[in-house]
Amino acid sequence: MKRNIGTIDRALRLIAGVALIGSALVGAIDVWGYVGVIPLLTAVFGYCPVYVLFGFQTCPLETEDTSQGNPPANA
Repeated sequence: MKRNIGTIDRALRLIAGVALIGSALVGAIDVWGYVGVIPLLTAVFGYCPVYVLFGFQTCPLETEDTSQGNPPANA
């Protein structure tokens, strides 16, 4: 699984998941506490399968580092 969730997206999912689970533990809401597990897990793993289905990605693309193992161009 390659990460497809960026830092801000992960933070928002973490906050939403903890808030939903916390409110369910307090007794404010019932079913939505179980739904809070989904954003919590996607935040922890940095991967959202729904994003793959729709081709979304909030994680910046990783650039390939070509400086390792290659001699300088002017050598």
